[in-house]
Amino acid sequence: MLTLHVAEASPEAAVLVDGAHLAAVGRYEELTAAHPQARVRRWPGILTPGLLNPYGPELLERTYHPDPREADTYGTRPIGGPRAEALFRADPARRGASARRGVQRLLAHGTVAIAGELRERGALDAVRRAGLLVGQRPPSLPGPPSFSPVPLILLPPLLPGGPARFAVFDVPDRAALVREGAGTCVATVLGGRLLYRAR
Repeated sequence: MLTLHVAEASPEAAVLVDGAHLAAVGRYEELTAAHPQARVRRWPGILTPGLLNPYGPELLERTYHPDPREADTYGTRPIGGPRAEALFRADPARRGASARRGVQRLLAHGTVAIAGELRERGALDAVRRAGLLVGQRPPSLPGPPSFSPVPLILLPPLLPGGPARFAVFDVPDRAALVREGAGTCVATVLGGRLLYRAR
């Protein structure tokens, strides 16, 4: 089934998804006229190629992402440093579940690719299942590990025939995305699958 994704502030960058690939990229009016049978998903903001987060190992292997059922004990925010290491040492089984929750946080920030060498099986499995790309780190890192690193690193432009991998941010333009950060994400698509949608 064809699905046409369009964001209100970037109608010139609509994408037509066919399975795991982009059948077409272009203006919404042209794509909907050429494919009237396509299901349409409308989003606020802008549609982009998605983000590369260069901190894969730091966020997925060295940070503990508490289970919501642990909120009374550990809170809801990621835990790093010696406290995370102590939690992993006390119960190694936490690693895989934490990595899966970490991947969900990445998706909620429009991340479609990570960088850095992953060594833990739980993190590798979580990344593979989601379909996140794994690439080389940039020559210089933008600062401390974050789900919304500064500066944001956008992937190359979307092209017809390429993978259906993109994110939508509820901002009026890219300058606002840079100012407001990746927490403005409303949707993340990998392999044609809508893996994150803001409530």
